[in-house]
Amino acid sequence: MAMEIDRRAFFASLGGVAAASLLSHEERAEALEHYMIEEIEQQDAPAQTQNDGGSIYRKPAKARGAGTVFRMDDLADMPDQPTLIDFFNSRFLTSHVIRSATRALDTGQPERTVFACLIHDVTQALVRSDHGWWGGQLFEPYVDERISWAVRYHQALRFFPDPSVGYEYPEMYNRIWGVDYEPDDYIKAAHKEALEHKWYMEARLVTMNDEYGFDRDIPVGPIDDFTDIIGRQFKQPKEGLGFDGSPTAHMWRTLINPNRSL
Repeated sequence: MAMEIDRRAFFASLGGVAAASLLSHEERAEALEHYMIEEIEQQDAPAQTQNDGGSIYRKPAKARGAGTVFRMDDLADMPDQPTLIDFFNSRFLTSHVIRSATRALDTGQPERTVFACLIHDVTQALVRSDHGWWGGQLFEPYVDERISWAVRYHQALRFFPDPSVGYEYPEMYNRIWGVDYEPDDYIKAAHKEALEHKWYMEARLVTMNDEYGFDRDIPVGPIDDFTDIIGRQFKQPKEGLGFDGSPTAHMWRTLINPNRSL
């Protein structure tokens, strides 16, 4: 079942039609995806809870680019040596990415594609603007470089159809923004770069599963269903994420405690 968007409510979340018209094309697209992810998370909230039983859905922050952890109340405590699954359980919004990964798994796609789908949008817990680039960077020290590359470039590729593999331009963008929507220049440049890269299909497969993340007919199972895949595709540091001295350890520490003042 395709996800339905209340166009009036969406524009209200941006401050009205006038405020939305001031956004760049990329900002509009990012805002729509973030709204859809949080909307479907809210719909699934009864089944998606923190360890303490509280819903992980929270009302939007005033700063649209701020990650979801910056507007969660009563964040669950994290263990001293947190694993990726701990972040899925206590920090990430999971309905959308689990559906995307489930679809990739059920259609027999490569395991690294399944894992890329599982993590492709979770960095929105930290920051929503340019989430593809942030996500690629966040996971880069711990995964096959094809996976981090796919996460990075899926943000740009979603705006460009590829008839050769059956990927169509999301109709949702036409319904919300109109047929004259045009991505920002840096998105066009990233698309061109990806097209010419040997790993193009790594990112394209993520975009092909991305829209299925909003399909309510795909069940959302627990993250534990992906434990074996995570174990094979993710290099979990023994010190715990955030405390291993990697180039992105500071990003994981911010997810652990976004309220740290210094």
